[in-house]
Amino acid sequence: MTALITQARDRLLILPYLLRVFPQVDRELAVWRLAAGRIPDRQLRRQALQSIASKRFHCQGGSIYALYTPEYTRLLTQFIVALQTISDYLDNLSDRVCGCTEENLRQLHHAVLAAVDTEAPVCDWYEKYPHKNDGAYLDSLVACCRRCLEQLPGYRDVRSQLRFLMQRYADLQVFKHLDPAVRAERLVAWFESCRRHYPHVNWWEFSAACGSTLGAFMLAAMAAAGPVTPGDTLQLFACYYPWLCGLHILLDYFIDLDEDRQYNDLNFVDFYPTALAAERGLLYFLQQAKAAMEKLPRSSFHRLVTSGLLALYLSDPKAAAPERKEITQQLLHAAGAEALWLHRICLLLRKRRII
Repeated sequence: MTALITQARDRLLILPYLLRVFPQVDRELAVWRLAAGRIPDRQLRRQALQSIASKRFHCQGGSIYALYTPEYTRLLTQFIVALQTISDYLDNLSDRVCGCTEENLRQLHHAVLAAVDTEAPVCDWYEKYPHKNDGAYLDSLVACCRRCLEQLPGYRDVRSQLRFLMQRYADLQVFKHLDPAVRAERLVAWFESCRRHYPHVNWWEFSAACGSTLGAFMLAAMAAAGPVTPGDTLQLFACYYPWLCGLHILLDYFIDLDEDRQYNDLNFVDFYPTALAAERGLLYFLQQAKAAMEKLPRSSFHRLVTSGLLALYLSDPKAAAPERKEITQQLLHAAGAEALWLHRICLLLRKRRII
């Protein structure tokens, strides 16, 4: 009976998610937008504002995890928005600003490590970067993440796992933003050093999994609920890393194929040899994630997250392009009725410019 009540409650989370969490996400982003507008350096200011304007839905999507532990919803939303804003801002700095080397990319991405590890040193993120003066914008985002994490009762239990995930994230960001002549080669070599732990994925799928923040959000949500055991985190990783995290970023790249080709940006979905191979790869990640989440506590919550993830990305108009429409339909039908229902809701929310 308790399990049925929990399942019903999790399926109803869509209401507080839209009515309570979305408005808070907008309030948090308004704070960071104001701070970004005060950045002295023109290029840094431009990239900070652009990342918030164009990637708001990243924060909206990730904020579903704020409802995992209702008494910590506000604090978790603050953490999720701040960490995702760091991620999107640094991605813009790496993508759109000339003069990035491996050394200065690594220095920049120390910020994501410091954001989740309260014992990590705070340093000059821009020390080796061609632009410097952000008016403490990145420092403030990092401090917000750390302040939130310190208030979670189980943070010490997940700190090393958070650090692991964000180290993988930082490595991925560094390698994928290197010169196009060497970036794929470096990513393949990186994967080869880890291959024994991930024997059933391709190098670009592994890279995609490393680019997701969902695992970090879920670890924080678990830490909000209280003590977290090593067994809890092992179970979570069996579902999220690489499966659900990989699905997340593969979907992100799937809808951005045209834009990435235009800018000569790396796109992991482009490495599938055919459209059919891409469809099979995405479906495989979905199937593996769905199977693994049934072993997690509150599997209904993770099913909702997965359905919402597909609905959010595949409601983007770019997913309906002729060359992607069939794969979009296959994924939604494979995910099930809940994903189809949420997809219709997301289409309506996009029409009303809520997402």
